[in-house]
Parts: sequence; C-alpha cells; structure tokens
Amino acid sequence: MDNYQKRLEEIINATEEGTTLLLHSCCAPCSSYCLEYLSSHFAITIYYYNPNITEEKEYRKRVEEIQRLIRVLNEKQETKYKIAFLEGAYEPQKFLEAVKGYEDCQEGGDRCRICFALRLESAAKVCREGGFDFFTTTLTISPLKNAELLNDIGKQCGLTHEVKFLPSDFKKKNGYKRSIELSREYDLYRQDYCGCAFSKAERIRQKENKLVDNNAL
Repeated sequence: MDNYQKRLEEIINATEEGTTLLLHSCCAPCSSYCLEYLSSHFAITIYYYNPNITEEKEYRKRVEEIQRLIRVLNEKQETKYKIAFLEGAYEPQKFLEAVKGYEDCQEGGDRCRICFALRLESAAKVCREGGFDFFTTTLTISPLKNAELLNDIGKQCGLTHEVKFLPSDFKKKNGYKRSIELSREYDLYRQDYCGCAFSKAERIRQKENKLVDNNAL
C-alpha cells in the first residue's frame, strides 16, 4: 500500500504560494482538521457534494454546519487564505439510482465504492471547470474509510477529467483524533452515520444489538 501521507507532504513541499485546491467535504467535523492542515499551503474552496445524504433535513443541517465552520475560521483569520464555499446540486435520486441493487451491502462494500466514485467524479469535473490546481476529499480522515480505494478512485477521476488529484490519508499524524478535538472546540454537529438511509439503518441495528448485549450481561 502506498504511503499517501508521505506523497502528500512531498507535494506540499513543492507547492507554490497561491496554489488552489478544491476540497470535497463530507461534513464539518471531518473538514475541520483537513482545513487546519491544508490551509497554510493552499487557497481552498470547499466543495460540498453529497447526494448520498438521502434525508433532506439531515443534508441541510450538515451544509449549514460546514458553512458555519468556514465563517468561524475566516473570522478568526487563522488561515493563510480565505476559505471559499461551493455547494453542489442536492440530487439524492442520482445516488439511489447509482447504488440500485447494492442496498444490502455492508458499510465499506461495493455500495460505498459506487458512492465514492459518484462524489469524486463530480469533484474532478468541477475542478476542471473551475481551473483549480488540485482536488481531493476529506473522506480519507475516517478510520472506517479505505484510503487506498479513495485514492485510486480520485486518481482515476483526475485522469478522466485531466486534473490533478491530491493524494491523502488524513487520518495519519493523529488527524482523526485532532478532528474530534476541533469538533469539541467549535461545538460541531457530529453525526454517527455516513449519510445514506442504508448506513443509518445499519447504525441503528448496531446500537440495538449493543443494547441487547448489554442487557444480557
């Protein structure tokens, strides 16, 4: 497996001032560390495109939270460049059509692979249309997400749209731990499932099974 963190650091060290990055964001908590880490090196535009969030109320809540985080960071002027925000279309039907037949896959399986590709394909397209130097995603910060798979998909999407994908494994160097600390610091809404109705149902089952196990003790 490639050392994506090392490759990221090599690119950062060779990055010129003002290099632009389109950062696909899955949510505010995951974005918090990524923005802290990357904003000293890139002029970042957050791209929020997550059609997998199948409940509109949940979707809106997460959009508002990432926008709030960006406002706070910009107001505190702790980043080298102002962070910009771009919201993609909210099209859950596109996600549901893409994963049709994979509804019963476990989290991390083929349904997730299709979902990753859907979101990163959109990010790569916007990267090209917007003339950004790089694009990448916050998704690799999660311990539950396969960084190798995400990087492979991102690289392929980059080749398709002739743009540069920035490799990453943001969970490294205690990135995930730092995201939890920042979530507390900024009082961020931290959801306990990825976003789609299928992951929510799986999370509910896990909680119910844990409750049953605890009652059996």
